[in-house]
Amino acid sequence: MSDAAPILSTLNWRGIAGRALTALVGLGFLYLVWGLYLLGEPLFAVIAFAVGALGVSFFWSAKFYKLRFVYPGIAAVFLFILLPVFYTSAIGFTNFGARNLLSLERVQAYHLSLTETDAGSKRPFGLVIEGEAFRIYLPESGDKPALLTDAIAGTATTAEPHSGEAPETLPVKTAIQNRAMLSELTITTPDGDLTMAGLRDFAASRPAFTLGDNGALTATDGTVMVPDHDVGLYVNEAGETVAPGWRVGVGFDNFTKVLTAEGIRDPIFKVFIWTVVFAFSSMVLTFSFGLGLAVILEWRHMAFKNFYRVMLILPYAVPSFISILVFRGLFNQNFGEINLILSTLFGLSPDWFTSPVLAKVMLLIVNTWLGYPYMMLLAAGFLQAVPRDLYKAAALEGSGGLRNFFSITLPQILPPFVPLLIANFAFNFNNVVLILLLTRGGPDMPGTLVTVGSTDLLGSFTFRLAFQNSGQDFGMAGAISTLIFIVTGLIAYLNFKAMQNYANKKGSGHNG
Repeated sequence: MSDAAPILSTLNWRGIAGRALTALVGLGFLYLVWGLYLLGEPLFAVIAFAVGALGVSFFWSAKFYKLRFVYPGIAAVFLFILLPVFYTSAIGFTNFGARNLLSLERVQAYHLSLTETDAGSKRPFGLVIEGEAFRIYLPESGDKPALLTDAIAGTATTAEPHSGEAPETLPVKTAIQNRAMLSELTITTPDGDLTMAGLRDFAASRPAFTLGDNGALTATDGTVMVPDHDVGLYVNEAGETVAPGWRVGVGFDNFTKVLTAEGIRDPIFKVFIWTVVFAFSSMVLTFSFGLGLAVILEWRHMAFKNFYRVMLILPYAVPSFISILVFRGLFNQNFGEINLILSTLFGLSPDWFTSPVLAKVMLLIVNTWLGYPYMMLLAAGFLQAVPRDLYKAAALEGSGGLRNFFSITLPQILPPFVPLLIANFAFNFNNVVLILLLTRGGPDMPGTLVTVGSTDLLGSFTFRLAFQNSGQDFGMAGAISTLIFIVTGLIAYLNFKAMQNYANKKGSGHNG
């Protein structure tokens, strides 16, 4: 007993439990990898295996102890930021769209599943009721004898010659009521199988195409469709493309089209300029209003400050989509309260949703209303950190409130505000929700090859291009999304450097 105690005491039960848990997690990842592979997603299976293998390695071996703490963050950045960006960019190099959704094999299977009716085999039919079951009567047609099927109990039945008196058939409306059952039914006759060809006929069917060499499809009339792997579609003998198609790589075609095609390049350039103006204006307006209100609420002689704070924070407490929909009603050109007040007082009735300029003004007004409470809360906190001695010293020199604000307050609070302003700019650069709920991108720009509105941001334009237009073009949307990512990152970096230099300059000037 005394010999066993030291041995038991040396066992690292915590380490054993940790390795057991790591092994279970590893098995879970293997199960996930196998499931993804069976679902036909080998790329995601490889990614899941890599993430799981790295995680198990870091937590299994003591050599990688330090990496355990950064692994969750690295994995999250890879899975939720880098992987979606890479996947979206990869789509931008393809023709993926409404006409090119499938693989070549599935396109061929679709065409081979098409059937056509043999007109010479058509036979009228009638439904016969027998107890609680239906039977189908095929009357004599030319040299073909009358047939009567067995009671229908599934999707197949057999018809035998019927030499007696023709049974009484049910009205056509009964066939219409049971169309779903009849459309799935196959009748086996001495001359072959028949399927429903209409509300009054059954007929033999045959494949519309046969697969030949090099993937060519030959129709029953002898015409041939050949696959064009440059566009990912079958092309018939008349040179017309036939949907559906498959996804193929198109290189930089989508990017070239965005940058060179007049009907696409010009509206995208206008959308880009408006996106930058909207993001920058929203950042400046929300910051200015929020900071101004925070400074006013800091005035120690103001009464009912707590009440004002609560009332001014209310827009931040209400869900933004509710506020946007409320403003959509307020700005209604015919029945909105805003036009009602303007019309009563000044005789004005602005076209908020049909005028491109007024629609943009409306967006900035609503976005400022939605964004200023957050900036006000931040500014109120930062103002508390400004040393009061600076204001006392400025008062001794006879400095006024306006000069104190620009010489003391703003330089003191701007440095911690810089990353938040950059985040505000990036958020408004892709503020798709506001656009889609308030203006839906309208009013539309005339003379463009794609549907684009005057108030569309790059994000909302891409969303409409990918998901709302009849000719959904995911490849083009992927290319635009890639450009948005690059431009947003570049602008955010330049904005950060400019504001950082401004803050440093103001800070050094104040210290000097």
